[in-house]
Amino acid sequence: MAQINVDVNGRPYAVGCEDGQEAHLQELAKLFDHQVRQISQDMGQLGDTRLFLMGGLLLADELLDARNRLAALQVEVSRLQSERARVESRAVSALEGAAAKIEKLAGEGA
Repeated sequence: MAQINVDVNGRPYAVGCEDGQEAHLQELAKLFDHQVRQISQDMGQLGDTRLFLMGGLLLADELLDARNRLAALQVEVSRLQSERARVESRAVSALEGAAAKIEKLAGEGA
C-alpha cells in the first residue's frame, strides 16, 4: 500500500492508497481542496471539520446531480434505440414490398 501526502486547505494529510493509484488520489485531493477553499472564501474559516463536511456535501450533491443526468440520458438512449428499431423494421418492410413489386413487374415483362 502506497502512502502520499495531500494538501487540503493549506494543511498536509498523509493518505494511504493502492499502489499505482497515487496520481488519481492526488487529483481527487485537488478537487476536494478546491471545494474546501471555495467554501472557506465564501463563508470564512469554519474549522476543518465543518469545512470538510460542507465540501463533502457539495461534492455529494454534484455526484447526485450527475447520476440523475446519467439516468435521464440512459432512458433517452433506450427510447432512441427503440425508435431506431421501429424505423429499421418499417424500412425493411418497405424494401421487401418494393422488391416484391419489382419482381412482379420483372415477371410480367418477361
